[in-house]
Amino acid sequence: MIELHEISKNYPQPGGGEIPVLRGISLSVQAGESLVVTGPSGSGKSTLLNIIGALDRPTSGTVRFDGKDLSALPERELARLRNRSIGFVFQLHHLLPQCTVLENVLLPTLPLQRESGREGLAGRAGVLLEKVGLEHRSHHRPGQLSGGECQRVAVARSLINSPALVLADEPTGSLDGENADQLAQLLIDLKRSEGTTLIVVTHSEELAGRLGSRFRLRDGKLTQV
Repeated sequence: MIELHEISKNYPQPGGGEIPVLRGISLSVQAGESLVVTGPSGSGKSTLLNIIGALDRPTSGTVRFDGKDLSALPERELARLRNRSIGFVFQLHHLLPQCTVLENVLLPTLPLQRESGREGLAGRAGVLLEKVGLEHRSHHRPGQLSGGECQRVAVARSLINSPALVLADEPTGSLDGENADQLAQLLIDLKRSEGTTLIVVTHSEELAGRLGSRFRLRDGKLTQV
């Protein structure tokens, strides 16, 4: 499903020159697989996830998603692929405070409003909110929810378009131990029930131990643990 070949990413530094963050990373991820990447802060975990999710482009190397070379796609097609095929969960939930929980879950469907695929999505949003235990909060606003509840809404939002791939960047990083444990189990359960491929980057050893294939990113290199 996902093929990374010799991915490198450099960032320019003040005064000239570049800082290498990723160095020749190759990785293959099969459909339905779960994978976790750990590593120290600043090791490039988020950069790697952004490249996989077509939010950023590598300095060199290729990324293939279902056989498509992402580097060859124009920005408009990349945006469509992200919306239809990839769900994102970040450390901060990024819910819109002026919108209800239900409206926040439905936000990724807005580009589909002129397409037949949007029909029935309100019903799917309700089902997802039930799965994350928040169907009774659908008309509340984020300010009325706890941090753990907001993050569960973000998980539901990531799944609304039935993506083939869900990318989670430190999804439990802002939560206390109990809420982090509940969210980790929720991700695992929803991955199974929805049949998605799941890639998580985290510094949490506890979360990493509950997921599938495990890799470590250090000094720009990715190695399987």
